[in-house]
Amino acid sequence: MLKKMKKMLKNERGLTLVELLAVIVILGIIAAIAVPSIGNIIEKSRTDAVKAEGIQVLNAAKLYVSSESVPDDRTLEASDLEDYLEENDDIMESGYTVTVKDDNTLTLSGTGAKGSVTIDFANASVKDINNAKKDAKTIPAPAPKEGE
Repeated sequence: MLKKMKKMLKNERGLTLVELLAVIVILGIIAAIAVPSIGNIIEKSRTDAVKAEGIQVLNAAKLYVSSESVPDDRTLEASDLEDYLEENDDIMESGYTVTVKDDNTLTLSGTGAKGSVTIDFANASVKDINNAKKDAKTIPAPAPKEGE
């Protein structure tokens, strides 16, 4: 019985160097594919956060306009909307404005930033924000110049 045990211990084998290298190469390939994908997901979530914050500001302005008597063609400052937005919203920079137009539409002007993503809102409505291209840095996009 003791001889069989010694024989079994002698025959015990581990991974060969080739097998170990194959596993490391496979893990490297998986990492090379996964890391850029994860980076793109993070970038998209930051872009979505900035757009959502812009829509949140417009919705707060809509609530402000409906609860206060606001004349048409008035510009609302960030300070006007303080009571309608959470204090910890740090995506929109403090210099933004919301314009109330004659037809009661609201447009946002200002800059929103989250991480490496910065979006300029240039008289953007909720529809403009929702319909903006995925990689848009200005919403709404500037009109193409003649000859382009």
